[in-house]
Amino acid sequence: MEEQKSQYLFGLHPVIEAVRAGKKFDKILVKQGLEGQQFRELLELAREKDITLQFVPAERLNRAVRGAHQGVIAYISKIDYEPFETLIDTALALKPDPIIVLLDGVSDVRNLGAIARTLECAGGSGIIIPAKGGAAINADAIKASAGALMRISVSRVPNLRLAAYYLKQSGFRLIAVTEKVSSTIYSTDLTGPCAFVLGSEGKGISQAMMELSDEKASIPMAGEISSLNVSAAASAVLFEAVRQRLA
Repeated sequence: MEEQKSQYLFGLHPVIEAVRAGKKFDKILVKQGLEGQQFRELLELAREKDITLQFVPAERLNRAVRGAHQGVIAYISKIDYEPFETLIDTALALKPDPIIVLLDGVSDVRNLGAIARTLECAGGSGIIIPAKGGAAINADAIKASAGALMRISVSRVPNLRLAAYYLKQSGFRLIAVTEKVSSTIYSTDLTGPCAFVLGSEGKGISQAMMELSDEKASIPMAGEISSLNVSAAASAVLFEAVRQRLA
């Protein structure tokens, strides 16, 4: 229970002071309709430091904290996130053919951890996740990653399209991994700088990211189940990219 408590702060004043002090957060939840001078101060600080606030019903905050949360709960990040420009520029500087993964709506922390572990084993450069709707990097995610989340770069962005545009401008090919096309990962060139887009098992890749992708590739299925768990799909595509690089 103490470990759980140490993962978040609540109350307007403690959260404002933590933001001022430069603490990193996975997310800050704010009660819908919250008003007042301290709230406006938090809003201004969040804008200044490019922190995304998520506005949620009061019931969600009440379920998370039994104390006087004053309409604000901030979940402390377990890692230091990198700006996506830094992640991409560094990847290109260190390797001629870097691999980056973009997770579009993947919210399960164990899937995030498993993907990070596979990416690190495949020699990948980093993961980019959305600030809203993506999995939090908490103790469970780090455990599932076998520590890989402490070794690879991770960036959180307000909108994945921002990172997608920058990747394309930087010479990456954006490849959407989806079962909705006939071309496969085995018939697609996965060499050179590649950014693989993986979606949630429920909704898949968003239409916006599909339209931005340079190519789309599927993982062929021989059984009756039509799709893989997203972390298993990541393993298939990442190690096909490794195989092609070694060929």
